[in-house]
Amino acid sequence: MKLWHQLGVSVVLTSFVALGAPQFAHAQNVIKIDGSSTVFPIAEAVAEEFQISKKGKVRVTVGIAGTGGGFKRFCRGETDISNASRPILKEEMQACAAAGIKYIELPVAFDALTVVVNPQNNWVKSLTAADLKKMWEPSAQGRITKWNQVRPEWPAQPLVLFGPGADSGTFDYFTEAVNGKAKASRGDYTASEDDNVLVQGVESNKNAIGYFGYAYYIAHKDKMRAVPIVNANGKEVLPSIQAVNDGLYEPLSRPLFIYVRESAAARADVKEFIQCYLTEGAELAKEVGYVPLPAEAYRVALKHFADGKLGTVFGGVPEVGVTIESLLAREGKL
Repeated sequence: MKLWHQLGVSVVLTSFVALGAPQFAHAQNVIKIDGSSTVFPIAEAVAEEFQISKKGKVRVTVGIAGTGGGFKRFCRGETDISNASRPILKEEMQACAAAGIKYIELPVAFDALTVVVNPQNNWVKSLTAADLKKMWEPSAQGRITKWNQVRPEWPAQPLVLFGPGADSGTFDYFTEAVNGKAKASRGDYTASEDDNVLVQGVESNKNAIGYFGYAYYIAHKDKMRAVPIVNANGKEVLPSIQAVNDGLYEPLSRPLFIYVRESAAARADVKEFIQCYLTEGAELAKEVGYVPLPAEAYRVALKHFADGKLGTVFGGVPEVGVTIESLLAREGKL
């Protein structure tokens, strides 16, 4: 059974991968992965496929410490692969360099970062970047506390906010895209690195609004409503695979990554796992609700891995609105 379709059962998924299914209990090799909860569904799906194909010879563990938490472990040499919903930052690059950790950066999918409200919310028809900023900018803390303070035609009901915590790459990307600076956000909201906590919060409160990866919305779309985002051309666009592919869902469309430690990449089991990831990953990304990269992008990424192309194409600085094709053409920086 393909458990990754049931994202709501986070304990089952995490336990399956972290502890290993019974047939993998005596596995000799272990590939350790941690990081983004957004990337988790793809990594978990690939891990399950790979473990089945290896018939118990390799076990893959996948954690959800958040992008920032995952990089902390990665830069200490505790994990082989780090899941990331934003690129590695300058301070994380420095921590890895100080520990002698070199890495290969590989894009694996696109995500439509999704803003959601409770189904009983009948007043929000769409949101602009200005609306989102008014809700989430640092100066909103303790001040913007009701819906009618965002737009006067909305009801004077409490504005109940749910969002990722500070270790989340989703938090970093959203704040960069909406507030113009990564990590610049009000702090008086319910925060969690576990997207399922955010899902449950929005499901249970009529006045709630939150944001997280598209896969978590898809898994719970009967219990919440995605809000169309007004793009730069003034068009109201719902998150979808097609909208991301067409470049219409912006500024909340973003690439997702894995980072492979150079010393781990030399191992046969990790090489086989990455081969599986970049050949099977497109279909699995689509199955869990994300947008696969173009076929050529996976081929280029696989070549970069085979060639041992080290570093990041971002240089430690987050960017909004870049394309995968442009990223793959850049030179990496350590």
